[in-house]
Amino acid sequence: MPGEFDDLRLSPFTGWTRAHWAALADRLLLAVRPHASASHARITLPGAPGGYGTDVDGLEGFARTFLAAGFRVAGEHGRDPLNLMEWYAEGLAAGTDPASPERWVRLDEHDQAKVEAASIALVLHLTRPWLWDRLGPRVRERVVEYLAPAIGATYPPINWIWFQIVVEQFLASVGGPFERADIEAGLALTDGFARENGWYADGADRAYDHYVGWALHFYPLIWTEMAAGDPDADARRPGYLRRLERYLHDAVHLVGADGSPLIQGRSLTYRFAAAAQFWLGARSGVATPAPGLLRRAASGIARHFADHGAPDEDGLLTLGWHRAWRPIAQSYSGPGSPYWAAKGFLGLSLPADHPVWTATEEPLPVESRDFHLAVAAPGWLVSGTRGDGMVRVINHGTDHSRPGSRLTDSPLYARLGYSTATSPILAGEHATRPVDQSVVILAADGEPSHRTGFETLVIGRLPSGALVGASRWQAHWVTPDGHAPDHGYGRGGRVRLGPWLHTVSIVRGAWEVRLIQVGDAGDGPGSLRVGGWPLPGTGEVREATATATVSHDTGHSLVAGGAGLELCGLVSAEDASPLASRVLVPWCATTGPARAGTWYHAAVYLGGREPGEPPAVHRNGPATVVGWPDGSTDELEPRFMTRTTGRSGEVR
Repeated sequence: MPGEFDDLRLSPFTGWTRAHWAALADRLLLAVRPHASASHARITLPGAPGGYGTDVDGLEGFARTFLAAGFRVAGEHGRDPLNLMEWYAEGLAAGTDPASPERWVRLDEHDQAKVEAASIALVLHLTRPWLWDRLGPRVRERVVEYLAPAIGATYPPINWIWFQIVVEQFLASVGGPFERADIEAGLALTDGFARENGWYADGADRAYDHYVGWALHFYPLIWTEMAAGDPDADARRPGYLRRLERYLHDAVHLVGADGSPLIQGRSLTYRFAAAAQFWLGARSGVATPAPGLLRRAASGIARHFADHGAPDEDGLLTLGWHRAWRPIAQSYSGPGSPYWAAKGFLGLSLPADHPVWTATEEPLPVESRDFHLAVAAPGWLVSGTRGDGMVRVINHGTDHSRPGSRLTDSPLYARLGYSTATSPILAGEHATRPVDQSVVILAADGEPSHRTGFETLVIGRLPSGALVGASRWQAHWVTPDGHAPDHGYGRGGRVRLGPWLHTVSIVRGAWEVRLIQVGDAGDGPGSLRVGGWPLPGTGEVREATATATVSHDTGHSLVAGGAGLELCGLVSAEDASPLASRVLVPWCATTGPARAGTWYHAAVYLGGREPGEPPAVHRNGPATVVGWPDGSTDELEPRFMTRTTGRSGEVR
């Protein structure tokens, strides 16, 4: 809702200006002070300790809030009315002192310290005239000694490599020890993360999520600033910029009109860290998107959370999405973890006269028109509808795994659909037993199969403008091994294999037509079930038309089964979503074992308006014809219904 101090001339969509962002940052920074240790080296926020213990929690609280403080002071050219630099300088002195009771866990004592060290090094770089240059010689020595174990250390081959690069680059800049070979090897490894159209994968897996923007684009360009003048950094920067600019074209399509980012992927508790990618575009000087659109996206995200209880009434960020909801976190998350939201304050590092702050806000793509976007790298079919402001993603390319793996499905990655208006079921039995946005085979005991390890067959656009995607996988059931930590992705274990499933999605507006073929199986397939979007509200089941619907004030979710999918119903999940205490999932299914070789179809809907009649689907010889509610028609050629279809950004 508009606030008393909103500027609807400069910011007609959010009302937010730089003053709003500064006030939010100051509120967060002041609110954590009562939870700091005597010399401020540790900030241990309320709540149960994280999976790595209170020593790590206290370091996270310092390093992540330090990011916000650094952006705040850098953008003011050192003006510091809250005395942030002196306050954090005391913490630096104590945290790096091995004899202090507040000393930080070291990089060679716990891997998480490698993450937090990068934030410390980055802020020391950004605020060098007002902090590093004013530290005493012995404190500087201790900071260097604290960071030095990064040299030659082992880092996981994912976004973590950038933490080593950033730390060693800072050490190099202050005359400390560093290893050029570490930086060169890290850069070479991260080159391998690059994918089509400016996207990055987080390592070798099909791992696409918010880390693409807030880590894998963020650190390369920040590193080129830190290493400015180095021939390698200067040579790499134009390529990093080109990738970012192309990626941001897709990223602005993934923000809902209400400011919600896509609710997909791990570490969602970082909330408005998702805004960092848009500020990075402004800071780096990309030609497009325009500054007014970049600010509109970033401010929309921050305002979305501020309007929904984050930070809370005490000014604190809790583990949750809107308000506190612990199940959204991974097992390693602690009470200081949410403060990586501070990355979203990167815009404050830009002065008040920067174009991103002075330009008039421009509308998001979903506020301008209905759109259909095929995003090849993550395998997403993106549909935005102006009437309800929702953005939906149909997923045929992301599972945080690789083709042929046999893992459980992570609800954060392997569901068939994600949106800005719904959350996957993240807690309770249905988090590990897929029902929402799924196509599963039900075993004799009712256990649903998993799809992780699927093959992506096609991602593209039909001549009409509708989107088409397809994937194929062998249904499998997994009994997970032991009690592996929850890092947000699927788990391995003892596997039982079932039939192959070939699924094709045709997307137009708020509708998806989902076509499914079940392959042969040695012991015969079980029943086939198709799950839709999870929503709070009231549900209705109409057996005569094999339709299940969930409706509430602002949204409707529907699944309508075609021939053979004549059983329908609703699954209720309690305390399973950060958006509501109870959600319902509509589904349709076969009444008995699925027939091998038969193509089934279901219409799946998510929208702000009541859905009306679903699309009509029929066969025209070997082709499949879809008649949409708006009167348009798509004919799907036989090649889309075979395994041999190849991936493409455009289907002709």
